[in-house]
Amino acid sequence: METRINDFIRAEFGKSLDNFQRMAADDGLREQIGQAVAICVGALREGRKILFAGNGGSAADAQHWAGELVSRFYYDRPGLPAIALTTDTSILTAIGNDYGYDYTFARQIEALGQKGDVFVAISTSGRSKNILRALDACEEKGVRVIGFTGATGGDMVDRCEVCFRVPSTETPRIQEGHEFIGHLLCALIESEVFPK
Repeated sequence: METRINDFIRAEFGKSLDNFQRMAADDGLREQIGQAVAICVGALREGRKILFAGNGGSAADAQHWAGELVSRFYYDRPGLPAIALTTDTSILTAIGNDYGYDYTFARQIEALGQKGDVFVAISTSGRSKNILRALDACEEKGVRVIGFTGATGGDMVDRCEVCFRVPSTETPRIQEGHEFIGHLLCALIESEVFPK
């Protein structure tokens, strides 16, 4: 049993390292990160906000990144306006009950989104129906979209101004890549809006 566990651990480390090495070597990814930072910083400087949403582990990422912006990342500075659309159980259950689960994020964007806001849409498959409906609402409201998906991009890739496609088809590897890119965005947004 111990050998099997050790082999599994080594294999998982290997897959994660390979994933990050491919990301690190991707010049296009670095360009996309710069584009996403510029979109977010531009919106914040215009008095707009950043909205985040995802399902499951991606919902945790949405809450995590919103918290990093509202509170702080590397250092103390004024809070930045960011909202995770995954946190209000009364809103989520009301929308799910009245309109269906597919509308959980779209309805919130209809209510809270303003032209020039940024929506960070997180779906490892790129096919989450409630994320895709949220993209419909973004188009109607003039909300800009930054997407986080896996290698294929699913149905999101052509609907996002910037779409981060982590080069894996395994959900854990995609989520690890998302977390790293999300941290880069938070750090760079913080340092651009409030230079130390």
